[in-house]
Amino acid sequence: MASTAAVTQTLRFDVFELDTRAGELRKRGAKLRLRGQPLQVLAILLERAGDVVTREELQTQLWPADTFVDFDHSLHNAVARIREVLGDSAETPRYIETLPRRGYRFIGPVEAGQAPRIPAEAGNKIVEAIGVATPRTRRMGFVFALSAAGVVALAAWQAWQHFQPKKAIPAIRSIAVLPLQNFSADAGQEYFADGMTEELITELSRIHSLKIISHTSVMEYKSTKKHLPQIARELGVDSIVEGSVIRDGDQVRITVQLLDGPNDRHIWSETYQRELRGILNLQREIAQAITQQIRVQLTPQQQARLSSGRAVNPDAYEAYLKGRSFITTDLLTAQALQTAQGYFEKSIQKDPGFALGYAGLADCYVYLALFGAVSPELAYGPAQEALRKALELDDSIGEAHATLAVLHWQHDWDWAAAEREFDNAIALSPNFGCAHLNRSYYLSWRGRRSEALQELAKSRELDPGYSFDAAEAAVYYQARDYAGLVEAGRRALASNPNEWYGHYFLGVGYEGSGKKAEAVPEYQKAVEMSNGDTDPATALAHAYAVTGKRSEAEKILRDLTRRSRASYVSPYFIATIYAGLGDKDRAFEFLEKSYQQRSSDIVWQMKADLRLDNLRSDPRFEGLFRRVGFPQ
Repeated sequence: MASTAAVTQTLRFDVFELDTRAGELRKRGAKLRLRGQPLQVLAILLERAGDVVTREELQTQLWPADTFVDFDHSLHNAVARIREVLGDSAETPRYIETLPRRGYRFIGPVEAGQAPRIPAEAGNKIVEAIGVATPRTRRMGFVFALSAAGVVALAAWQAWQHFQPKKAIPAIRSIAVLPLQNFSADAGQEYFADGMTEELITELSRIHSLKIISHTSVMEYKSTKKHLPQIARELGVDSIVEGSVIRDGDQVRITVQLLDGPNDRHIWSETYQRELRGILNLQREIAQAITQQIRVQLTPQQQARLSSGRAVNPDAYEAYLKGRSFITTDLLTAQALQTAQGYFEKSIQKDPGFALGYAGLADCYVYLALFGAVSPELAYGPAQEALRKALELDDSIGEAHATLAVLHWQHDWDWAAAEREFDNAIALSPNFGCAHLNRSYYLSWRGRRSEALQELAKSRELDPGYSFDAAEAAVYYQARDYAGLVEAGRRALASNPNEWYGHYFLGVGYEGSGKKAEAVPEYQKAVEMSNGDTDPATALAHAYAVTGKRSEAEKILRDLTRRSRASYVSPYFIATIYAGLGDKDRAFEFLEKSYQQRSSDIVWQMKADLRLDNLRSDPRFEGLFRRVGFPQ
């Protein structure tokens, strides 16, 4: 087969232009998401502007019998997708007119650019195309001119497409759902489109035989100009789902299309319109349609999940999506969690039967406690109640089981229940990267290092855009592998130089390796970059104490004691400073307070924390260790 020469042809109409060489539709220079058959249908209509292009002609050129069984359905969806991208309407068309039972006609004026050189094999096809592409004046009075050069260009492009061998769609085992575009008139609905993206990912994540890329990684491609094969390669997937969301009051229209990522080919598309109260069912319907298109075998439980659902109060669902938008930010903070908490509380007030609202509220309570923003007494009780309600309403929410696993581990100190809930979470939502990540932390804490690293590898696979260097460092921290911790800390700084965790873990690695003087500046950087986070601050105080800078350590201790009068400061961290200063009685006093509070810090830190090494030979330490019930 001879190669084609470069094509520089563009077809312009209104504020749009179709670049037939690049296969791109642009609006005022900005690339629009239109690919595969919808893009090809538009090209044919533009080439034949003013003429009726019959359904049979479109089927012959673009839908071979061995590719699509339901041609009518596919053509309808392709035209609907074109109209959505152009902002057109079937009822009052500006660009594409429907002629019932006949075909379609492009009714807008079109201008063509430079013609290409033509592949020799396409000669006959081009002659035929020229014959039917003569410019005409439309009945409605619009006059346009399509140059002969433009006709040749489109004919050459179509002919080349015709001569390309039709490739079979490969088996699909992995999918990335790119951020759905907000086509609503209100730009403030961006959170809604992002929420729809996350919820569709969540529904697909329940399918065991598929790998679904996490929401965190795909959000990096929002408004990207990268080509589909590059995105598929970077995310390591076979297929891409992309689309758009239009919200008008309580009406929602979602258009999705499934694409062969590596080859940038259209597989399937569909448009759905529902009232907002039916959105939960719609998400499952879309997920089910995608699994049918790629012929994935669903278990009876998965089939039942995708076939079930309930209505949700629109105000409750909107509040829930706003809450999720604060939790899924790149830099999750206590302030973001508190804002999300307010939205989740509003969500369940509006709809007390909405399980996802309770699950989101539980997440806020648990992670506010883990961040040290609130005391365990104020957080874990409400978290347990919210999780109980969420799972009572819907026991199939894997994300709720994952949060319950963390609660059993960090607060209830019920290790068997924690492991059981991690297993439940992953069985229900095998692609939920956060469950794999938290399970890796749990396994590293249990001393099962190889299993922990395997879970981290799974997390990386599901979330390739996220850096797991700090998570790997946590595995080495629990193993007291200080050489590994130094290397992991350096990698964390290389990948995320603006995050304090790398400096903190590097400091721990240095101190554990006997390089206490080198640890101090790393801790200082961690304190500065974290705005005084308790963990690096107390690590710095301990390092000061053991390197002879007692007054500096005591100053940090006074500052934290003063801070504890206005906000929560974990007594565990106060204990580590007293340990560094050699005041064992005061250290055990605060460790006992931490035990009484059932602080998550005593569970996560006590086994591996080098700051307590001078206490380990004391009988009081062994007694406390036994009362917590650490697994041997």
